[in-house]
Amino acid sequence: MQRAEDTPVEERGRSTWLAFGKKLVREKPLGMVGGAIIFLMVFLAVFADLVAPYGYDETDLFARLQPPTPQHWFGTDNLGRDTLTRVIYGARVSIYVGLAAVGLGILGATIVGILSGYFGGWIDAGVQRFVDAFMCFPWMLIALTIMAILGPGMLNVIITLGFLLGVRASRVVRGSVLIVKENEYVQAARALGASHLRIIFRYILPNIMAPIIVLATVNLGYVILVEAALSFLGFGVPPPRPSWGGMLSGEGLWHMYRSPWLAIWPGLALSLTVFGFNMFGDALRDLLDPRLKL
Repeated sequence: MQRAEDTPVEERGRSTWLAFGKKLVREKPLGMVGGAIIFLMVFLAVFADLVAPYGYDETDLFARLQPPTPQHWFGTDNLGRDTLTRVIYGARVSIYVGLAAVGLGILGATIVGILSGYFGGWIDAGVQRFVDAFMCFPWMLIALTIMAILGPGMLNVIITLGFLLGVRASRVVRGSVLIVKENEYVQAARALGASHLRIIFRYILPNIMAPIIVLATVNLGYVILVEAALSFLGFGVPPPRPSWGGMLSGEGLWHMYRSPWLAIWPGLALSLTVFGFNMFGDALRDLLDPRLKL
């Protein structure tokens, strides 16, 4: 009989992911629905150039504000641009900004949270007082202030949202580090003379990865929603590149009563994406967070 330790690492990793996928399907069907929506949006974002029937800035003034037709399934806007094409390219903006901002924010939160929770003392006190002061203000107020200083643009949106998420998420990471560092194996490693870097990378970081993954997936939907709000207010991705928030604030806002499809389709795409990330993130939290199994 083959022992578990004799099984190749690749095969064990594959079986672990397969078991996790089966558990997700069996116990969290809404999470699977959310995952399917995420997969669809990522696919549209990556292959927008191949999927979209027209160019996102291709105009036809003779087809302005047309309702849905076989030529334009989602209708056209006030410049005759195909709404379906712009919704597809808007997925690229939202997914790219969401993933980049969450990746940047979670990386910063992990570094700050580990340093604060592991070393404690004046480092922890200083960082936490800054976080306390930061959390007194709403996300949107700080985001608008930073964007007013930096100016509109995709890179500035990513930096702003990553900073906002990183500061708030660092407290969650710090709490996980405080729990893990009190375990016996960390105390034993410290007693044996292991360096701080070895303890952090060998014992602390692997044991807080589940909360970090959950933190990233749960916040993705919210980050996409904030990006849409910034674009709606004119601080997001500048035209002519389409974004869902920009489509809702521009032609969608001015022509909403006459041509409601200009607001319906980007709003529906935004709602589905946020719903998908929230459902998938909740499912991962329920399956990965050990505190919910107690």
